[in-house]
Amino acid sequence: MKYVDTWDLDAIFPGGTKSPQLQDKLKQVEGNIEELKQQITSWNFTENKSAQPLKVILAQQETIEKRLYQAATFINMYQDAYMDDQYANVVRGQVAELETELQKLSTTFNKKLVAISDEDWNKLLEDSQLKELSFVLNEFRDEGKRLLSEAEEKIIAELDKDGLTAWSRLYDTIVSIMTIPYTDKDGKTTELSVGQAMNRMYADSDPEVRKQLFENWESAWTKFAPIFADNLNHLIGYRLTLQKLHNRKHFLEEPLEYNRMTKETLDAMWTAVSNNKQPFVDFLNQKAKVLGMEKLSWQDVDAPVAVGDVKPTKFSYDEACDFIIENFSTFGPKLAAFAKHALENRWVEAEDRPNKRPGGYCTELPEFQESRIFMTFTGSNSDASTLAHELGHAFHSHVMNDLPRLNQHYAMNVAETASTFAETIISNATVANAKSKEEKISLLNAKMENAIAMFMNIHARFLFETAFYEERTKGFVTEERLNELMVNAQKEAYCDRLASYHPHFWCSKLHFFIDDVSFYNFPYTFGYLFSLGIYAEYLKNPEGFEDKYIALLRDTGSMKVEDLAMKHLGVDLTQPDFWEAGIKLAAQDAEEFIRLTNEVMN
Repeated sequence: MKYVDTWDLDAIFPGGTKSPQLQDKLKQVEGNIEELKQQITSWNFTENKSAQPLKVILAQQETIEKRLYQAATFINMYQDAYMDDQYANVVRGQVAELETELQKLSTTFNKKLVAISDEDWNKLLEDSQLKELSFVLNEFRDEGKRLLSEAEEKIIAELDKDGLTAWSRLYDTIVSIMTIPYTDKDGKTTELSVGQAMNRMYADSDPEVRKQLFENWESAWTKFAPIFADNLNHLIGYRLTLQKLHNRKHFLEEPLEYNRMTKETLDAMWTAVSNNKQPFVDFLNQKAKVLGMEKLSWQDVDAPVAVGDVKPTKFSYDEACDFIIENFSTFGPKLAAFAKHALENRWVEAEDRPNKRPGGYCTELPEFQESRIFMTFTGSNSDASTLAHELGHAFHSHVMNDLPRLNQHYAMNVAETASTFAETIISNATVANAKSKEEKISLLNAKMENAIAMFMNIHARFLFETAFYEERTKGFVTEERLNELMVNAQKEAYCDRLASYHPHFWCSKLHFFIDDVSFYNFPYTFGYLFSLGIYAEYLKNPEGFEDKYIALLRDTGSMKVEDLAMKHLGVDLTQPDFWEAGIKLAAQDAEEFIRLTNEVMN
C-alpha cells in the first residue's frame, strides 16, 4: 500500500503558525483560564465541604489542558518540521504566557488542597469520581506541601518564562542554525542539517564517511560549545535553585518522583546493568573484528555490518509500514489495527529532507484523542524499528483515551515500556525473516543497537549528568571540565572498549537541555528492561496476552511503578533479579551474533 510520509498539519490548524484558528484557540484558552481563576478563588472548603466544587475545578482544568496542549503540540510539530519558521517562536511565547498563568492557578489550587485536613480529605475521596482520581490528587497534595507562598510561587512562574524555559529554547534556536559539512568522493561539499548529519554519521556503511562526518560533527559542536556550556550551566543552576527552594535534599529526588519510582529501584537496575556488561563488551569486540578494526570508535558503535555479499536491508517507507502492520498482527489485532489507522491517516512525519530537527518522538493531540509521530526515515532497519517504537508510544496513549484525563499522565519510564515492546516485535521479526546467516548477522547487529544504547550510551548519560549536577552545586562547570566528565562517563559505561569518544556529547544530545524534566536518561533503560520482562511473559503464554498487556498500560498513570510491577507481573523491582533476567534476554542476541560471525569468518 502507498502511505504519505508527511503530516497533514492543516487538519489541525490550517495556515501554519499564523493560523487564525490557532489564535482563536489561544483566546479561548485565555477565557477558560479566567473562568478557572474565578472558580478556584471562590472555592472555600470550610463553607462548602461537598465534592462538587472540586469536581467543577478539575473538569475546567481538563478542558484547558486539552486545548492548550493541542495548540502547543501543533507549534512544536510545525517548528520541528520547518526549523526556519521564525514566527513559531512568537506563538510559543503566547503559549508560554498562558502556561504561566495556569501554573500560578495550580499553585493556588494545590495550596487549597493542602489546607484541607486529612480527615476531611479522606471523606472527599469517598466520592466515586474523586476516588478514581485519588492517586493523582494525593500527588497534588504532596506537591503542594513543598510549595512556597503563593506570591513567591507566582514570581517563580513568571521568571520561568525567561529562565528555565528560555534556556531550553535557546538550545533549539542554536541547533536550528548549525550545519555540518560533508564532502563526497567527487569533492562536492554539502552543508547538512544536524539531523541529516547525525543519521548518516551513525548509519553509513563506509567507515571513511562516518569518520569524516564525526570529525566535522565534533568540530561544529566545539565551535558552539562555549555558548552551550553557558546554556547548560544556567539551565541546571536554575533547576537546582528551584529544588533547594522546594526543600529537595538531593537532585535525584525530583526525577524519581516524576517517574514514580524509588531510589532503591534505580540502584537495583544500575547495579544489575554494571554487573552484567561482559556479553555486550564481547559484542563490541567482535563487531570491531568483523569490521576489520582493533577497536570501534564512537561513530562505529551503531554502524551497519555486512558480511560476505549481503547488503544492509533497506526498506521503502511503504514497505516498512506494511511490515510493521503485518508483524504487529502476530501479537494482537488491536495493536495492528491501530498502527494501520495511524499510518493511513498521516499521523507520521518521516520525510528525509533538510530543515528538520534531528531525532524522533511521539506527541499527543488531546482534543482529537490522537497522537503524531516525528522522525526522519532513510530506509534502514533502525528507521523501521524507530517507527515501530513511536507507534508503541501512540498505542499506549490510545488505550487510555477513555480514562479520566488525570489518570492518563504516565511517567517517562513506563512510557518507554510500550514503545520498546512494539520495537521488540519488529526487531525480532526482522531477525526471524533472515534468509541466510550473513543476513541474520546484519539484523542482529541492528537489533543490538538498543541493548548497547540502554546499557552503555544511556548509562554514560546518567553517569555524566550525576557527576555534572554534583559539581554544579558547587559552582560553574567549564567547557573543558564538561568534556572531561563526559569522556570519563563514556569510558566507564563502555568499559573503556572504544578507540575514541565524543567529548562534546553533552552539547550534541538534546536531552540534557530539556526543561520540563531532568535526568532524561535512566527512564529509557528502565522502560527497555521492564518491557523485556513483559515480553518474556508474553512468550510464555501468548494466548490472549494483548488484553493483559493493555490492562497494564491502562494502570501506568495511576500507581507507582513498584506497585504496577507487583500487580501485573508479580515482581519486586527493588531486587536485581528482575533486571538481570531482562539483561540475559538481551545478551542472547550478543551471543548469537558472536557465534554466527565466528562461523562465517572461520
